Amino acid sequence: MENAHEIIQRLNQSGKKLSKSHRRIAECIVSHYDKAAFMTASRLGEYVGVSESTVVRFASALGYEGYPQLQKALQELIRHRLTASQRFEMTSDMDQTQVLSKVLKADMQNIRSTIDELDVQVFENVVERILNANDIYVLGLRASAPLAQFLTHYLKFVFKNVHLVTSGISDVFEQLSRIDEGDLLIGISFPRYSARTLEAMQFARSRNATLVAITDGPLSPLHSAADLCLTAKSEMASFVDSLAAPLSVINALIVALGQRRRQQVTQYFDQLEDIWDEYKVYLNKERVQGEK
Repeated sequence: MENAHEIIQRLNQSGKKLSKSHRRIAECIVSHYDKAAFMTASRLGEYVGVSESTVVRFASALGYEGYPQLQKALQELIRHRLTASQRFEMTSDMDQTQVLSKVLKADMQNIRSTIDELDVQVFENVVERILNANDIYVLGLRASAPLAQFLTHYLKFVFKNVHLVTSGISDVFEQLSRIDEGDLLIGISFPRYSARTLEAMQFARSRNATLVAITDGPLSPLHSAADLCLTAKSEMASFVDSLAAPLSVINALIVALGQRRRQQVTQYFDQLEDIWDEYKVYLNKERVQGEK
């Protein structure tokens, strides 16, 4: 995978050998890569003042199979660097009548890409590490906090030794102060990545805990910090993070762990049903009918 410097350097150098139209495209991408990386070939051509076919030929001239490959390379490299205002600007001209369709289709594509790219063996290894951990810590801050809360909520049905680490009354390092060898930390973060999450994972590493990351790919700083990494695509439709694929991966993880501890989970749910019935935690059919 190229880094940002290599791609920009290639675009800059291309100006010496490409046509006038191709130079204009290269200059546009170098100067406005945050916008260009999320434009279709047709939209970029319109923005620069050239045809769509010229944009496609430009990508081929740089050695890419086509424009989608160039676009994907740029997107992967700059996504985590975009500010909230830049992310919002990307879709400021989206047709309001297409918002619902575009957002749902983007989430669907994220899930498809995750299915294609997620390493099943790594997933199974993560399941084994969690099953064998003494204590399980789940860390998610900012936009990833709901994912961490959801994962922790269901892991507590499967294990007794689960701890949620998130922003609150105490600092994350206080919440991790007892983590040790034999324990496991699941760190969750997506662009823009939380600096505190990475620091907390590095702290857990210093205590010899096992680290599992749930993030968007090998360019994520969490990827290199973790022992094992579950990747889920989170291509955003605007300033809002797309968490559909990460949540699906978390769902799969919970189901896999529940199946491995089927007997314990069944016994625990039997106990909980008695508690829920006694204290009327959930609405039952009789209560619903009575309130009509």
